Amino acid sequence: MVLVIVGVLVTIEHFYKGSNADLLDWKPTRSPEVEAENEIDDVRQMLEAQNEMRRRRGAPERDEDELRAEVEAEELEKLRRRGGSGAL
Repeated sequence: MVLVIVGVLVTIEHFYKGSNADLLDWKPTRSPEVEAENEIDDVRQMLEAQNEMRRRRGAPERDEDELRAEVEAEELEKLRRRGGSGAL
């Protein structure tokens, strides 16, 4: 019985002209623009929280450019260790 159901579903999928998302009537819950805005907001909030902790310790605050430069340097080091070209 399970094999028959799977066979029917595979046959429907094979002959259906639309995309799989259309077949399932699936729509993304958020647009890519909203996802990008959420990501930017998350980074800002994490940086603010990190700077708050650094202020409590008396350490200098960090800005986004400094953080990006550090991440880029770490990624280049990872590529170098793997024998990559180092170009991003």
